[in-house]
Amino acid sequence: MDFPISETTVIVSVLIVTAGYLVSNWMKMKNGYPLENSWGKAVYPKNDQAVERVKLLTQENAELRAELGSLKDRLGNVERIVTDSGYHLTSEIDRLRDQKEAN
Repeated sequence: MDFPISETTVIVSVLIVTAGYLVSNWMKMKNGYPLENSWGKAVYPKNDQAVERVKLLTQENAELRAELGSLKDRLGNVERIVTDSGYHLTSEIDRLRDQKEAN
């Protein structure tokens, strides 16, 4: 069974594929992702503004990683304090006060 393909169908298909490729590349550029050549290798822009942006983002990433590390350490300390038996000291004192008042 033959399915005839019209020229219009071929042209529309090519336009849709091309538009998808262009939109994909535009979104990559807009969000700072590197473009790829036909072999899948990253192609980085050569302009100074893009290079400076990459440097700033790399520096910000390093700062955020350092801050996250310090927050993990602080959270570990808080968890240790909460799970430590000394934290329950307040409840023990309150219990003893209640016993004293009851007597």
